[in-house]
Amino acid sequence: MVQARHGSITRRLVSRAFDDGVRAVTGAMLPGRVCHTGRVTGLILCLVVLVVAGGFGALRKARDGRLRVRGGDGAVRLTGAELGAPLGARATLVQFSTSFCQPCRATRRTLAEVAGMVEGVAHVEVDAESQLELVRRLEVLRTPTVLVLDASGRVVRRAAGQPRRADVIAALGEAV
Repeated sequence: MVQARHGSITRRLVSRAFDDGVRAVTGAMLPGRVCHTGRVTGLILCLVVLVVAGGFGALRKARDGRLRVRGGDGAVRLTGAELGAPLGARATLVQFSTSFCQPCRATRRTLAEVAGMVEGVAHVEVDAESQLELVRRLEVLRTPTVLVLDASGRVVRRAAGQPRRADVIAALGEAV
């Protein structure tokens, strides 16, 4: 009798341990103590944060450096006096940069190379730190920001981040 009773206690303990183990593994699917302790909730929260951060990073990388049209940019016109250098006869590549910006150096080389390849295109670099009024007016949020201007100084395209040479040449085709 004692042995039978001992066996049923052992079975109950094993059964309870098994149930707890299943709950620990499948926590979100089965209600139980694990769900109430927050271990699974924390794991799910971490996974959600990782997915959202990964999605944001992928979106940011996809949009970084792409020359695109912004809603109000078509109405904005810049003059050589505002930029501190004359506009190009056919188009102007305006780069907003800062002294501590690493991608700005590579962008400077790319834009200078493209301006040298296409006749009548000027490359103007604007120090964003010393031209804060112009930065605010043009809503420059990060450096490097590149504006592609047509011959009259109208903003045709804009890129936030380091653009690729092929994209700059394609944007110039629209501005010229």
